[in-house]
Amino acid sequence: MGQAPEAAAAPEPGPRVSVRAVRAADDAHPAGGAAPDLGELTSLQVLRALDSGPRGLTDAVADARLRQFGENTLPARRPVPWLVRFLRSVRDPFTAVLLCLGVVSSLVAAWGTASVIIALVVVSCVLRSLGEHRADRSMGALRELVASTATVLRRSADDAVPVTREVPVDQLVPGDVVRLGPGDLVPADVRLLRAVGLSVNQAVLTGESAAVAKSAADVPVPASDDTGFDRAHLCFQGSSVAAGSGSAVVVATGALTRFAAGHGAAVPRGPSAFDRSVHGISWILIRFMLLTPPLVLMANAALRGRGLETLPFAVAVAVGLTPEMLPVIVTSCLARGASLLARHHGVIVKRLPALHDLGAVDVLCLDKTGTLTQDLPVVDRALGADGADDRDVLHWAAVNAWWTLQLADLPAPDPLDEALLGASDGEEFLPYEGIAALPFDPVRRMATAVVRRPGRLGVDTLVVKGAVENVLERCALDGAERERLLAAAGEHVRGGTRLLAVATAERPARKRAYTTADERGLTFRGFVTLRDALVPSAADALPALAAMGVTVKVVTGDHPGTAARACQELGLDPGTVLTAGDVDALTDGQLASAARETAVFARCTPEHKARIVRALRADGRVCGFLGDGVNDLPALYAADVGICPRDAVDVAREGADVVLAEHAKDLSAVEHALRAGRHSSGNIATYLRITLSSNLGNVIAMLAAGLLLPFLPMLPAQVLVQNLCFDGAQLAFAYDRPAPGVLSRPATLRSRDFLRFITGFGALNAVADLATFGVLALAVHGPGGPDSETVFHSGWFVENLLTQALVMLLLRRGDGTSPVRWAAAALAAVGLLLPLSPLGPPLGMAPLPGLYYPLLLVVLGLYAVGLAAARRRYDRRRCDSRRCDSLRPQAS
Repeated sequence: MGQAPEAAAAPEPGPRVSVRAVRAADDAHPAGGAAPDLGELTSLQVLRALDSGPRGLTDAVADARLRQFGENTLPARRPVPWLVRFLRSVRDPFTAVLLCLGVVSSLVAAWGTASVIIALVVVSCVLRSLGEHRADRSMGALRELVASTATVLRRSADDAVPVTREVPVDQLVPGDVVRLGPGDLVPADVRLLRAVGLSVNQAVLTGESAAVAKSAADVPVPASDDTGFDRAHLCFQGSSVAAGSGSAVVVATGALTRFAAGHGAAVPRGPSAFDRSVHGISWILIRFMLLTPPLVLMANAALRGRGLETLPFAVAVAVGLTPEMLPVIVTSCLARGASLLARHHGVIVKRLPALHDLGAVDVLCLDKTGTLTQDLPVVDRALGADGADDRDVLHWAAVNAWWTLQLADLPAPDPLDEALLGASDGEEFLPYEGIAALPFDPVRRMATAVVRRPGRLGVDTLVVKGAVENVLERCALDGAERERLLAAAGEHVRGGTRLLAVATAERPARKRAYTTADERGLTFRGFVTLRDALVPSAADALPALAAMGVTVKVVTGDHPGTAARACQELGLDPGTVLTAGDVDALTDGQLASAARETAVFARCTPEHKARIVRALRADGRVCGFLGDGVNDLPALYAADVGICPRDAVDVAREGADVVLAEHAKDLSAVEHALRAGRHSSGNIATYLRITLSSNLGNVIAMLAAGLLLPFLPMLPAQVLVQNLCFDGAQLAFAYDRPAPGVLSRPATLRSRDFLRFITGFGALNAVADLATFGVLALAVHGPGGPDSETVFHSGWFVENLLTQALVMLLLRRGDGTSPVRWAAAALAAVGLLLPLSPLGPPLGMAPLPGLYYPLLLVVLGLYAVGLAAARRRYDRRRCDSRRCDSLRPQAS
């Protein structure tokens, strides 16, 4: 049971364990000098440093330390009042501009415009406040994860007998002696004083589900990795006791624990891809909107002698540039996408903007275990002492696993024993007679089964398997042979496999019980190499993600060789693997450059995972993170979008933006979620391109007409109705089906790309409007003709809606039949019929002469030809740009 089959590779120097714990120890023992590293001290030295002893603290000392260090709880965040959240939401640039336009519209008595804008501002602020409230609840769930009580030794006075008590976990202090048993949560960072068969599950810290053997070694063993979590004499807050018992002294509590250090960064993330996109586009609109009203006022004052009577028109022009329905359109697209994703694939999107972020993801960081591998070992090879395949080695390892399980009365085999039994023929155990078993323990790191073979009466066979170095030191080998085998084992470990050493010995049959002293003079049989079983769906999902333009990066706490081997078996080139120690040696800028080229990061703690994600985002990538443990929480918050499976720990589900339906980190489900995000993002991008280019063209035409005509080119009420009709038709984009090309690459809303698009197509739209002015002014009614203002307003209103309907059809990036076509037809019908309807006169419109329509048809035809040509040129340039991007070096 519980073998720890690491090979005898040279251990890497681990970090100093819990610097925060050292500070606590230094405060508790103010003798001066440098604070000791508690991970390097013996148990007696630790007790002295903490001014404690095996009998625990007295009540008076415990109370004094509680006042000094505070309660053993995670740092709490003060709740933010709803009003503060709401007012803080107004800091968003686009929301602030809309609010200013609403106020100005009220001042000029444009009550309809003001009401619509202010209502949208309120909705936007409420949605943002709800998101912050959800993040606060996630932090509350994290604080409730730790144990509620702990078993501690306390004394009423110095000479009193220590008494075992159950005390609230928040009352523990450095120096307390606690007792641990099966099922207990480790209440603080502790140093073991005694341990009997103790194994601890550290999944909340490392992400690995396998229990780790712990022992109260008086002389600490250096860490074998860069994290320090594998130190056998240390247990950390948040982990749980899987088996055995022990006692330990508390070395760090509350905010000074590794648990708090790893997850204190789990605060709401910075601006996501969606936030950055909206921010960039908003500032483009801000510049246009702040510039437009003064230009209108100054131009009309200078050229036409008009004063403040043109202020309502100037405000209407600024509002005309604003996509007032943007919050409604975006929410509709995202809500429909999230609904379809939940209905068809069971994926839950908790934060609607996260669906857009999913569509923009171009880097997906994930752990190896549960995503690429199943955390279940499978037998790879059985090798003899000469390195050649030898089936007998697997046979003896399976005999050991079977009879240890039977004779030691163990409740169930551990995963390694299950792998051995599954790879062998079960009938080969039947001829043997089980005599005795010495089960695995974390000190000797091996298990022994004593069996009697058929036809060998009077002879017992000891079958031993376990950690390589522990088994080899008990074998009858000379120094050179032992070193050769250790070197060979190290090569296998670096190649990504785990090893079990197998040895046997024959002893005369006896009645006296076998002990560990009999595990001497063994005959080395060979190695059994094991690898992690692959997730079946990963082999197909990885190429599919690559085809979608998503780079997969593995960020794991595993050994570098193990992670690299799993990637190679799945066709993902691991390249040069960076460990946590490598990451620590890099500055943030250097890490961003290294992360661009690195596909696998190994031996990572929660802090390393979050730092790697932040480095990728700083390099301009849109990063998703797939995780399921509390140890993944900092990275889930650091990513643009956090993803977890349904069976993740509660706090991870609370902190994630997207929850997968399956009880595993299935990459195929992630693929579906990415496609849904790109579907919604593509529709949002199409809406913004079409709306902003049309609005900009109209604004340019309005400015030109205001300077050329002796009257306002369009009444404020007509501007508002035109915008509402157009925006209402745009709701159809929430139900559009994008072209396959949109789903084949990350969908990002780049402000520079939008600026080029809207200026180019907006200018083309303005040319069409100005051509319509010529038709109205010269061909239909000369200046000063009867009802020239009303006819002009009507003709331009009709042309605006018809050109916008053309834009919806020709600039749409959809596929097949779409409601957008019906919406464009309805918009064109409204434009043609509204001046003829009873609503025309109240809006200042009148029927148009028949000659206007054929002339308008010519203008629209030329406009359609120009749109199609400009669209082809724009698409060609985008293809060339993407081709250049694809030639830039990227990680596999």
